[in-house]
Amino acid sequence: MKNTLQMLGNLTIRDFLTGYWQKKPLLIRQAFPGFSGFIDPEQLIALACTEDVEARLITHKNGKTTLSQNPFTEKSFSSLGKKDWTVLVQSINHHLPEATELLKQFSFIPHARLDDLMVSYAPQGGGVGPHFDSYDVFLLQGMGQRRWQISAQEDDTFIENAPLRILKNFKAEQEWVLEAGDMLYLPPHYAHNGVAENDCMTYSIGFRTPSHHELAEQFLVHLQDRIDIDGMYQDPDIRQQLHPSEISSPMLRQVSQAIRKVRWDKEDIANFIGCYLSEPKPHVLFDALEQAISSTQFKEALFSRGVTLSLKSLMLCYGNQVFINGEAHLVARESYLVLRELADKRQLTTETAHNTELDELLYQWYMDGYIYLGKG
Repeated sequence: MKNTLQMLGNLTIRDFLTGYWQKKPLLIRQAFPGFSGFIDPEQLIALACTEDVEARLITHKNGKTTLSQNPFTEKSFSSLGKKDWTVLVQSINHHLPEATELLKQFSFIPHARLDDLMVSYAPQGGGVGPHFDSYDVFLLQGMGQRRWQISAQEDDTFIENAPLRILKNFKAEQEWVLEAGDMLYLPPHYAHNGVAENDCMTYSIGFRTPSHHELAEQFLVHLQDRIDIDGMYQDPDIRQQLHPSEISSPMLRQVSQAIRKVRWDKEDIANFIGCYLSEPKPHVLFDALEQAISSTQFKEALFSRGVTLSLKSLMLCYGNQVFINGEAHLVARESYLVLRELADKRQLTTETAHNTELDELLYQWYMDGYIYLGKG
């Protein structure tokens, strides 16, 4: 008998991926029975007022939408009233271990696709407005109730002069009210509108879908520090031109030949993907340790305590390379297998085999704030 998951509506992972992922929505009643969230509105607002947290405040009043971004203060929320506004806080998984544990439930999607866990709070009537997202998202309801309307429409006309890309001609095709523990999956570019029925919180698990243009552009940036083409432009046989402002055919040929020398292979692309997709967002900072234990003490602690990835760290793997927070490390196969386990599970147990290369790399990451010693 195939293993089914309640969080996927009693579908198998394979059935979900082949039948729904990036294809069509799926409503799952009681995907997480008993789930009502792990953060309350006051705690979320306190996070939104923290300097290194990415947060937005959206208000609707007299037919006008207003968007504000942090840093906020408590006064930012004290005069909002009891309806028609919402606060959205990105990357909750960088701040709460419970959020990271929730994300582990979605590990059937590769880590390279994960964006973050965003949590929103809204009193009655609050919401973003009808819009498209360019990524896959699971909308898990925490406390309260939210009404979701969705549409497969292709009309992407937006309201002019609005601070957000709100759809002007949204036409709902399906509609549900989600209770605590219910979840709605939406593929990219599926129009949706969520409105709070009462004080409610929604947990949005997002998976990034970078455009081909973005990937190509960033790959060229990645290549610029790695290409090495010999030679320089030469024209010892240059001739006087009738029109000196025209670019000559010989110049075009020579430059074209030089550019054709730029080469890359699968390994270059893998290195780019690993670095680019594990690169922290600009506002994410790691605190290097000022008073850390010595490398010898760290090695001893590894055997009794193990290590855990920082909540902010993202780690990917390919071949014998490991990528952490935008950095690439080529390691021996023995070390790679251990580090892949760290990347998969976000922790290493005390039973993990060690070697000099592995211990030195882990110590470097410990000093950089990328990993922590476990509690033992």
